[in-house]
Amino acid sequence: MASTEGIRKKIRLLFVCLGNICRSPAAEGIMSGIVEKNDLRDVVDVDSAGTSGWHEGELPDERMRSHGEGRGYNFNSRARKFKKSDFDDFDYILVMDLQNFANVRAMATGQEQKEKIHMITEFSRQYAYDHVPDPYYGGASGFELVLDLLEDACEGLLQTIKKRYNLG
Repeated sequence: MASTEGIRKKIRLLFVCLGNICRSPAAEGIMSGIVEKNDLRDVVDVDSAGTSGWHEGELPDERMRSHGEGRGYNFNSRARKFKKSDFDDFDYILVMDLQNFANVRAMATGQEQKEKIHMITEFSRQYAYDHVPDPYYGGASGFELVLDLLEDACEGLLQTIKKRYNLG
C-alpha cells in the first residue's frame, strides 16, 4: 500500500444560506479570494449551497454581484441545494442565520456531522452580529453590510483554520 505521509487532504468549506443567491455565494467568493491571496488554493476548497432549491442553477442575485464587483470580487457560482452527502464532503458547514442552521442541523445524522455546522459569525472579529442578515428585500446598505460581515468572518475563519492545521 502506498504511503500517504506528507499528503494532506483539502480542507473543504461549504457556505449555506436559504436560496444560495446572495449571502452564501458572496461568502464563497470572498473566501476564495482570501484563500488565493494567502496562496492556499491547494489546501482549502470552497463551495456554497442553499437549504431551498428555489434558485438551482442560477447565478447570484444581480445586486450582490454588483456590490461584490465594487469590492473586486467575482461572484459567479451557480446555486445548488444543500444535500445530505455534503456532510461527508465538507469539513466546515458555515451557515448564515439561525433558521438555516436549524434546517441543516435537522439533516445531520450524528454528532460528528453536527460538529461540522457553524454559524459564520462565530468567526467574526470586528462585528457582534449573531447572524448575517438576508439583504434580498432591502436596499444597497443591506448588501454592503453583508459584505462587511462576510469579509470579517471569512478572515477570522481562515485564521482559525491556519492555527488548527498549522498552516503558518
